[in-house]
Amino acid sequence: MSTVAQRLERAILDLLEARGPGKSICPSEAARAVGDEGWRDLMEPAREVARELAAQGRVVVTSGETVLSPADDWKGPVRIRPVP
Repeated sequence: MSTVAQRLERAILDLLEARGPGKSICPSEAARAVGDEGWRDLMEPAREVARELAAQGRVVVTSGETVLSPADDWKGPVRIRPVP
């Protein structure tokens, strides 16, 4: 895993912990935490890290009320939340 991916993973997990149980974050929040002004370039990497975390069973990724599978092709906005 690249250093940026490691930083994104840590940001996602830290943001979820700070937000609290049952709350979610947007991948852009992690991208902003890691990328400062260049955060937009980290949007796809942040979504990929979320996909990996979901595949590991460490987070749940949703679109609206639908839980997304890590194997699916994600379209549109997604949210990341802790595993219940």
